Amino acid sequence: MQRILFIIRKEFLQIFRNRFMVPIIFVVPVVQLIILVNAATLEMKNIRISIVDNDNSSVSHGLSDHIVHSPFFKFVPQEGNNLNLALRRMEKDQTDAILVFPDRFSESIHKGQPADLQLLINAINGMKAGITSSYVAQIIRNYFASSANELNVNASVQPGKTIHQVRISPLFWYNPELNYKIFMVPAILVILVTLTGALLAGLNLVREKEMGTIEQINVTPIGKFEFLAGKLIPFLIIALAELAFGLVMGKILFRIPILGSLLLLFGVVVVYLILVQSLSLLISTVSNTQQQAMFLIFFFMLIFIMTSGIFTPVESMPVIAQKLDWLNPVFYLMRMIRMILLKGSTLKDILPYILPMTGYAATMFLIAVRAYRKTT
Repeated sequence: MQRILFIIRKEFLQIFRNRFMVPIIFVVPVVQLIILVNAATLEMKNIRISIVDNDNSSVSHGLSDHIVHSPFFKFVPQEGNNLNLALRRMEKDQTDAILVFPDRFSESIHKGQPADLQLLINAINGMKAGITSSYVAQIIRNYFASSANELNVNASVQPGKTIHQVRISPLFWYNPELNYKIFMVPAILVILVTLTGALLAGLNLVREKEMGTIEQINVTPIGKFEFLAGKLIPFLIIALAELAFGLVMGKILFRIPILGSLLLLFGVVVVYLILVQSLSLLISTVSNTQQQAMFLIFFFMLIFIMTSGIFTPVESMPVIAQKLDWLNPVFYLMRMIRMILLKGSTLKDILPYILPMTGYAATMFLIAVRAYRKTT
C-alpha cells in the first residue's frame, strides 16, 4: 500500500508541474459543459418557412399567423403567391419548408369536410425534417382545437347528434417542462468524466515511455498491480472532483434536478472510471507513442459515446447494436446517471447495470495488469 501511495504522490506532482495539463483538467471541462449543453439540443429554432396561400381566407391567415409567430419558425416572404418560386427558393437553400393552402380550404373546414394541407420540407437533414413536420402538425392541431367554436367546424352535423370533445392532459414525469438541458447535462458530465479519466490516464503512461522514466520504475521492486493502481487513482480522484464541480455548475446554471443519492452516484462513477481507465491503460501498454494511444482511445471512445444513447434512444437502434451496447462502458453510466439524477433511482433499480459493469471493470483491470510487462 505504501508503494501505491508513493506512486500516487509522484503522479500528482507531475500533473501540477505541467502547466499545460492543469488548464486541460480544470478549465476545459467547465467551458465544454457550458457550451455543449446549450449547443447539443434537439430543439429546432429559426426554421425558415414559406407560405403559399391559394385560399386567402381568414382561416388560412389565422393559421399562417400562428406558424409565423411561433418561436420555432422564421417566415421567408416571397414575391407573388407562386409555388414554383417557393420551390426554387428551396433548391437554392433559401427556405426549409413550404406550407401550401389549397383553394376552398376554409370552405371545407366550415362544412366539416376533410381539408388537405401540403407541407413540403427539405429533407437533406432527416432529423430536422421530422422535427419540422411535428412542429407544424402540433401548431395546426392547437389552432383548430382553440378555434373550433369560431370556425363552426361541426355545422354540418345532423341535429340530435352530440359531439363529445376529448381533452388530453399529458403528464410528463421526471422532466415536466420538457427542458432538453435537463436531459443533456448528465450526458455531458459522462463525456467529461470519460475524457478526463480515460484519455489523460492513458496518455500519461505512454508519456512515461517517451521520456524514458518508465525504465527507472521498471527496475524497482514495485509490482505491476501497484504501478497501474498508482497510475489510475490520481486521475480517478481528479475525475470525481470534476464530476462534483459539474454537478454544482449544472444545478446553478441549468437547474438540473438531483433526486437520487449522491453517494450512490459517486460509487457508480468510481466503478465506471476503473473500467474506462483500465481499457485506456491496456491501450497504452501496446502503444509506443502518445499519438498512437490517442488515435486508439479516440477510435473506441467515439464509437462508445455515439452508441451510448446520448442523442438517440438505444431502443431505436438495430437489435444487434443494442446487444453489442452491453460491451459499451459509456452505455452503463449514461443510463445510470440519468436514472439516479432525474428519477431518484436506488441501488435496487440500477442493479441490472451496476452488476455487469462491476464484473466488466474487474476483468478489464486484471487484463491490463497482465498485459503490462516490466521490461527495460
